[in-house]
Amino acid sequence: MPKLVLASASPRRRELLAQLGYTPELRPTSIDESRHAGESPRHLVRRLAREKAESALRADEDALVLGADTLVCLGDQVFGKPADYTEAEQNYRALGGRWHQVLTAVAITDGSRIRQILSRNAVYLRSISSAEAHAYWASGEPQDKAGGYAIQGLGAVFVRSLRGSYSAVMGLPLAETATYLHELGLSSPKLQAIHE
Repeated sequence: MPKLVLASASPRRRELLAQLGYTPELRPTSIDESRHAGESPRHLVRRLAREKAESALRADEDALVLGADTLVCLGDQVFGKPADYTEAEQNYRALGGRWHQVLTAVAITDGSRIRQILSRNAVYLRSISSAEAHAYWASGEPQDKAGGYAIQGLGAVFVRSLRGSYSAVMGLPLAETATYLHELGLSSPKLQAIHE
């Protein structure tokens, strides 16, 4: 049975895989995440997930390598991890009081086969006051999150509604990921225990 390699140091993705019973080897990658001219958010997030998985792959290794990427978008505008409080507050003003998309792409490869997932989800954030934005930034939570908020943490207080996959908004669509890992020969240890 192949081992599972996560091409990331993301604690959220590691925790989500642990829910299914996986303990992946962590192999963070360093790729250029710049958006190509004319590249749509959907193409960008799929490309980044694939490049992460491929860059963590090692020759002659019995492994499935999983790469993932999450983007927060409003139309064609992509909201990355805010560099500072000013950028975070701009994000909250743009995203507050409306629906936006959270795109999470996953690529799983063993070197000869690749499966890709694109999970499209809609999130409605309520309006966020300057005082709330400042307090939230000071908590430290939004500083490494796409869009500057974490649905699984304190940022949940701003989320009025979600259409789609909660785990995908966190960073990994579990239903699809478990299905593709199983198809590629790596069943969830916890799901196996249920069926035995």
